[in-house]
Amino acid sequence: QVQLVESGGGLVQPGGSLRLSCAASGFTFSSRAMRWYRQAPGKERELVAVIANVGGGTNYADSVKGRFTISRDNAKNTVYLQMNSLKPEDTAVYYCNAIALRLGAPPLSDWGQGTQVTVSS
Repeated sequence: QVQLVESGGGLVQPGGSLRLSCAASGFTFSSRAMRWYRQAPGKERELVAVIANVGGGTNYADSVKGRFTISRDNAKNTVYLQMNSLKPEDTAVYYCNAIALRLGAPPLSDWGQGTQVTVSS
């Protein structure tokens, strides 16, 4: 059974930092690209960051570029999101997503339950 469990969310002041973790099980972790999404109340879910399964290539939303860093430890089946210089607009539920593209079939996509991040003074 595929399972993705996020942790590390909480309340932080503007300018502060948090590190989110996503522990994966039930699939071959190294075969999946990993993504972080976030969703604020009343807004659509948006892609925050992605890291490739091989080579460690990364990409970020413009709104977080230079402040957030995605990384993965395949030996621990865990993906991280280091968030620095946090702003109130970063407040959202953050979700971990594991994906794999497949020829002739829809992509595999599995989601965690989310962890709340609140940035407020």
